[in-house]
Amino acid sequence: QVQLVESGGDLAQPGGSLRLSCAASGSIFGIKPMGWYRQAPGKQRELVATITGGGLTNYAESVKGRFTISRENGKNIVYLQMNSLKPEDTAVYLCNLITTLRSYWGQGTQVTVSS
Repeated sequence: QVQLVESGGDLAQPGGSLRLSCAASGSIFGIKPMGWYRQAPGKQRELVATITGGGLTNYAESVKGRFTISRENGKNIVYLQMNSLKPEDTAVYLCNLITTLRSYWGQGTQVTVSS
C-alpha cells in the first residue's frame, strides 16, 4: 500500500503565499512522478503542476510564474510553493503519485484565498 499525506493548506489573503508539502510512504520502489491537482466546489479536478523523478516540471497555464513544484532529492516528497495567490486558487489541493501499476491520491488539503 502507498500513502500520501499532504499538509500546509490554510487561509491566505490575496497576494499572499503558502507552501504545501506531500510525503509518500509505503511500498514504493524508486523515485516516482508526482504532482499536485486541485478541485474547487462544483468544478472538476484539474492539474496544477507535476514533476518527474528526474525533476522535469509541468504547470497549468493559470499558475505559471506564481507556483513552483519541487521535490527532495532521492525522495518521494514534493512541495508546492504558491505565491501571488488569487481567490480563484481556492480549492482542495491533492497530491498524486504514479507507479507502473496505478495512480495514488492523498486526502487533500484545503487552500482558501480570501480577504
